[in-house]
Amino acid sequence: MTVAGVTAMAVGGGALLMTDNDASAARGSTKAAGWQAPMTINCPDVAVRLSSVPEQARPAVDGELAQLDSQVADAYRQLATGGAQADQKWVRTRVLDPLSSQRRGTLDRIAAEIERVSSRPQGMDALASCTVKKDDVAPASAAGSGSDAPSAPAASASAPAAGGQGQTGPRRSDFVDIRKVRPNVAEPRVRSDASRGTFKSRCGRNENKHFNPDNVIVAPGVSNGAHHMHDYVGNLETDAFSTNDDLATANTTCTNGDRSTHYWPVLRLRNGKIEADANLPGGGQDGNVGRILQPASVQLTFRGSPVGKVTAMPTFLRIITGDAKAFTNGTANANASWSCTGFENRQLKDKYPLCPRGSNVVRTFNFQSCWDGQNTDSANHRTHVTFARPNGACPKGFRAIPQLVQRITYKIAPGSVFAVDSFPEQLHKPVTDHGDFINVMSASLMRKAVSCINNGRRCG
Repeated sequence: MTVAGVTAMAVGGGALLMTDNDASAARGSTKAAGWQAPMTINCPDVAVRLSSVPEQARPAVDGELAQLDSQVADAYRQLATGGAQADQKWVRTRVLDPLSSQRRGTLDRIAAEIERVSSRPQGMDALASCTVKKDDVAPASAAGSGSDAPSAPAASASAPAAGGQGQTGPRRSDFVDIRKVRPNVAEPRVRSDASRGTFKSRCGRNENKHFNPDNVIVAPGVSNGAHHMHDYVGNLETDAFSTNDDLATANTTCTNGDRSTHYWPVLRLRNGKIEADANLPGGGQDGNVGRILQPASVQLTFRGSPVGKVTAMPTFLRIITGDAKAFTNGTANANASWSCTGFENRQLKDKYPLCPRGSNVVRTFNFQSCWDGQNTDSANHRTHVTFARPNGACPKGFRAIPQLVQRITYKIAPGSVFAVDSFPEQLHKPVTDHGDFINVMSASLMRKAVSCINNGRRCG
């Protein structure tokens, strides 16, 4: 398969990247060389395992976790230097072994930081080694947009990426005609004492082009902590180095003065065009290529609970929904929802929708709506909030808060290839889609939102 001007093929336990000229010769001797299907580096997600980190150690631990992601990205760049010499031994000795060694050192530093204030975590060394993950479906490219009916992207080479970074995805199998999907949305029964109102913040469509590849929630203080580009609306000062004080005094794109931060990975049109970040971190250097699409619309809605009233969110509450590493982690924390306007009773988790002409692509992030009543964040950025049960009630020990729904639409011509930005090893899979939120509403605005929701009004 041709990706980013190179061809990626697996050799035993590692991944190999070859130049296009080398690849054409290699394809003729695939069996003799022992080539297998294309693969990607797969490392254990340490952050998921660290459900308990003392608060004093979190800043240092978050920095080290970001280093683990940088090490994987660097390993992909090293793969790209291999060329014809990159046999199984080269991949093992020049890529996988050094990567495991780097990870082992980082994991030791994480354990030491935790040990300063608590007991040393056990079993960290077992998370150092990385394997490879098979991805053997044909790549996607534009199939043309002359027909009113959506069609699957044709199998051919992906557009080259800048910066020498091998980059794969999306794949032809990552797309499906939305009209072939059966309705699958089920809503819980609404009780008589439900909080039926809504509150909206109107914050634009990122017209001011606020982009960066940071993640202030997961990797505070680390430039390019996400290794993919984010769209931002709301708070205008959000980057890796934003403090709560910075966010509280910043300007905002929201018309009601809401300073909350909303961000998500950009969606790109994979048409071979060069974007401004083609040679930059988070862009081409991390395998994210193509024209960044501005949303056609962004709706930020807070809604109530189907089984009772909601309570106010605390200021600076941080919530992440979905999993940016769901392709390698598995889908336990995945929460992607893809659809098309006119078909939103059909939601896709692991496919991109092919929409008929006149219908827009829709990304919907339904955030966790139950809070533990104490913490604005947690070590893994998940355990302080959770989803309501299927009947709409919060688990024991959690209370209902306004549920944020980020709904983003895009005008994309039928037959066009598009993909969400991702970490290099996630192959731009739709299941990795995710949204992020920091509540920076003033106390009075939050009271207004809760009142509107609990009293059944539609505000904003």
